[in-house]
Amino acid sequence: MNFSFFYKWNSVKSNNLNKKLIINFGPQHPAAHGVLRLILQLSNEIIEKTDIHIGLLHRSTETLIETKHYEKSIPYFDRLDYVSMMTQEHAYCLTIEKLMNIQHTSSNTNLIRILFDELTRVLNHMLAIACHALDIGSMSSIFWAFEERENIMEFYERVSGARMHAAFHKISSNFNYVVNKLLLEDILKFIKNCYKTLNEMHNVLTYNKIWKQRLINIGTLNINNITNWNLTGVMSRSVGLKRDLRLSTKHNYSSYNQINIKSFLGINGDCYDRYLIRMFEMGESLNIANLISNKLLSLDLNNKNTYQTLLNKTWNKTKKNVYMEDIIEHFLQWHTGLVIKKNIICNYIESPKGEFGAMVLSNNSNKPQKCKIRSPSYFNLQALPKLSKGHYLADLAALIGTIDIVFGEIDR
Repeated sequence: MNFSFFYKWNSVKSNNLNKKLIINFGPQHPAAHGVLRLILQLSNEIIEKTDIHIGLLHRSTETLIETKHYEKSIPYFDRLDYVSMMTQEHAYCLTIEKLMNIQHTSSNTNLIRILFDELTRVLNHMLAIACHALDIGSMSSIFWAFEERENIMEFYERVSGARMHAAFHKISSNFNYVVNKLLLEDILKFIKNCYKTLNEMHNVLTYNKIWKQRLINIGTLNINNITNWNLTGVMSRSVGLKRDLRLSTKHNYSSYNQINIKSFLGINGDCYDRYLIRMFEMGESLNIANLISNKLLSLDLNNKNTYQTLLNKTWNKTKKNVYMEDIIEHFLQWHTGLVIKKNIICNYIESPKGEFGAMVLSNNSNKPQKCKIRSPSYFNLQALPKLSKGHYLADLAALIGTIDIVFGEIDR
């Protein structure tokens, strides 16, 4: 046997095994949760370097908002994170109200805003966990989760006419004309059934051996990573950092301080901790929605035929004498829009993915001079190179799922 030939062949084979490999992940990959392109440097199946490419949507949302009247920009916020629609509308409306020095709205309005914020949190986390499980190989959860999401989007449709892009929130507006006893009773029935769905997902996933092997000690972060990259939401709470604007006394909004709310913290900062936090947050959101629904049922809401916003006086649809001058004035107010004095305000809320905020600069006109949006997914995505380094290529789907990104708000 020619031993010199055998040695050369074996050395070439071993060099090929250790060769660096550059591959594309996305932007069409179904586990990418949007049009994300990653350029990965691999050593065998181990990820050594991750280069993130974004901007493939190029939506220019902030520039479009600067060309529209203040109240006509609300639908753009539905289309940022198209899984957490109403929370982003809420953030923008609060920003404009602060811009106009409106300190507070009615207690009923705040309760309804919180109710739909928490239903939206369930809507977001249901999709996040179900798609995360599907990316890893568990199919059961996505059928249960999408059934509950359909119920929540039915509530969206009943109050706004749209299943997803609701454009429900209005600047300094009451919602008494759409929220009625029948809707609240149906929400209470949904909450009761949704607890069962959470239990089913918990039984299938939480103690599943394969699920735990794919998540525990995968994508571990520490508190220095959180503070350096300004990560928020579940990403920050998974390392034990107590950061939740709903509990903050300094940045409290919409009377959240009047409700007893629990926030949940992790210890290890890995994918499994983030999964558990999202599960617990859904249960807590259902508790809050249950509390508010019962409270609203006990209150005497105004006549459902009465519609009131900042742009028009109380408009009673049952009023017998409506003069042409009233209709003309109503039309002109909506046509010209709100005119806001020169001011600048930056406001944040706790959205399902983290701290979502908007900065608006007004200039004595009916359009913002400048609008800048702070989206949590954009910041949280920074952690992906750190999370993925040293892990297998097969773990990348689990890591993208644990960040819970939606590219509508990243490529804004």
